[in-house]
Amino acid sequence: MGTIKEEAMASEPTAKTKNITELPQVSTELLLNPESFKNKDGEDVVIKVIEVNGEKFRVPQSVLNSLNVILEDNPDLKTFKVKKTGEGMDTRYTVIPLS
Repeated sequence: MGTIKEEAMASEPTAKTKNITELPQVSTELLLNPESFKNKDGEDVVIKVIEVNGEKFRVPQSVLNSLNVILEDNPDLKTFKVKKTGEGMDTRYTVIPLS
């Protein structure tokens, strides 16, 4: 065991789940997995995530809902991207079909 300073300098930050909007494009064939954690109030929360190059990205339900509408007219869609506007409760996601 070392000092607090030594331990802090040697520690690695815990992996943080990123947002799907951070990806330049997303394949419709990626596996979607549930991931659970406890929020600040100690309540269980389940989110949906994809994994790309060893990193996890959260997929909001509103993105899945929008993608569903797009896939109704374009079932052969292979890739899309997601744009985010707003913050917190005012966050909006726009799904943009690519190919």
